[in-house]
Amino acid sequence: MEKLIACCGLDCNACDARIATINNDNELRKSTAEKWQKLYNAPGMTAEMINCTGCMEDGAKIAHCGECEIRNCVIAKGYKTCSDCLELETCTIVSAIHKYAPDALQNLMDLRN
Repeated sequence: MEKLIACCGLDCNACDARIATINNDNELRKSTAEKWQKLYNAPGMTAEMINCTGCMEDGAKIAHCGECEIRNCVIAKGYKTCSDCLELETCTIVSAIHKYAPDALQNLMDLRN
């Protein structure tokens, strides 16, 4: 499966929210909401909130996308992803993601090549 890379480098095709949205899978929405409640300390996360086609794709978005500092920065700079930015490897905004998901940084580096 081809990767669909988010602004930060995460692979949207591997994201349970996108998979649930594309497949209209309510059970996966429910389990994702439950998992994210704990993982992201988001007790208000509900299955109904799990709808996303990808942060830079047309269609549904998770509510966080509107306030995502990484996504807003990419859009403001006119980039497709952080891979277009010369500050990628020193950026304090996106580094928080890469600390926990080093594969996201690798995805962005691969886009540069």
